[in-house]
Amino acid sequence: MPGSDGRDQPVDWTADLALITQAAREAGKVALSHFGQSPEVWWKNEGMSPVSAADYAANRVLEQMLLAARPGYGWLSEETDDDSDRLARETLFVVDPIDGTRAFLAGKKTWCVSVAVVHKGAPVAGVLVAPALEEEFTAVAGGIARRNGVEIVVSTPEPEGRLKIASAQDMVAAIDRALRPRVDRVDHIPSLAYRLALVADGRIDGTLVKPNAHDWDLAAADLILSRAGGALTDLEGRALVYNRVEVTHPVLCAASGSILPILLKNITQLSRS
Repeated sequence: MPGSDGRDQPVDWTADLALITQAAREAGKVALSHFGQSPEVWWKNEGMSPVSAADYAANRVLEQMLLAARPGYGWLSEETDDDSDRLARETLFVVDPIDGTRAFLAGKKTWCVSVAVVHKGAPVAGVLVAPALEEEFTAVAGGIARRNGVEIVVSTPEPEGRLKIASAQDMVAAIDRALRPRVDRVDHIPSLAYRLALVADGRIDGTLVKPNAHDWDLAAADLILSRAGGALTDLEGRALVYNRVEVTHPVLCAASGSILPILLKNITQLSRS
């Protein structure tokens, strides 16, 4: 367990980062063994969301490894029934064993294992492992963001330069006309966590996120993005709070520090919707 987090002694979460990175790699290996093998599929959320045998297998690996190492932590996973016990825990694991299940089942490589440690409502260690792409993103509170061990930073577009924004067409259409001519829409990226990682390492400049994204879609990528110099906020510019009773979020915006205020100023149509 990390030490006290008093004002004079910041917590060092690097041991937790090492733990979740090891677990995410193992879960990624399990998921990759199912990739392209037509795993059994079920449907949840009234038939709206697929879940596969690979999701459940990766989830078991994560749960066994992480809770054995940190039995005092809470647990929130897309593929585990929610337990209100997590609300009484200051620290918990927030997990998506396969973020981008639809892409996974379609044979597309843009999926990842997402694992975060959340403490007092904020992510303090995060990892995204995308085994089919051979990419790994990590970050820890107070540290730097890395991709495959190398530091990453967000993009720094010219003040009036073009902006690569990854979002659905209807979301981009809601950007005010004054900014829209500068926007180049990037094709759909199925994994939200991976999309946020692309903002973190500067491959895209920002993204707009439709409402109802969950804690497990966001927590790890949120930390990685912030340590790379960007931010993920609601449309009022407020940081996200995790491990609440309600684990979904409203419309969100993610971008580098210089681009985020510009986007927030120019998406008033969304804030009124």
